Amino acid sequence: MRSISEHPAGETTSADSGAAASVEAILTEVSSWVSDLRCASMGRLVQSHVSLSHMHVLWLLQHHGEMTMSRLAELLDVSLSNATGIIDRMEEKGLIERVRVPDDRRLVLVRPAGDGFRALTESETTKRERLRSVLGHLSASERPVVLTAIRSLRRALSAEVEAEPVHHHHFADATH
Repeated sequence: MRSISEHPAGETTSADSGAAASVEAILTEVSSWVSDLRCASMGRLVQSHVSLSHMHVLWLLQHHGEMTMSRLAELLDVSLSNATGIIDRMEEKGLIERVRVPDDRRLVLVRPAGDGFRALTESETTKRERLRSVLGHLSASERPVVLTAIRSLRRALSAEVEAEPVHHHHFADATH
């Protein structure tokens, strides 16, 4: 027996359609401002000769900590020789450094260096400045509403990352 709340396959309610429409509207809005923030933060970095691929490596190292070249290649989804080429160029620019592990001299870890930390800081500062300016256009009564919504999104994102096994490889031991 079917309950009243069940719908035959393929049948949608106006509530389902409204929920899907609101999700699509949110995706459109978020995609737009994320793109704007990304472009704003990258503009300054490109002038400093830091490429998007170099920033991607720095963001991975910032998020996961120092790691081996093989682990970095895995996260970048490139061959070890390609990752080595990227890291060689980044090392020449002072963005990263290679460090031997004292207990196993064969093991070399990659981590951000001085200019890499500066690039990460500059990227974050640019995004924060842009967001601060954007938030300045909100009224005093709108800001708490936005804060509540963003906190809800953060909780939902945390739940998604925890529940989705595909994300767990990013949190694995960095010494592989």
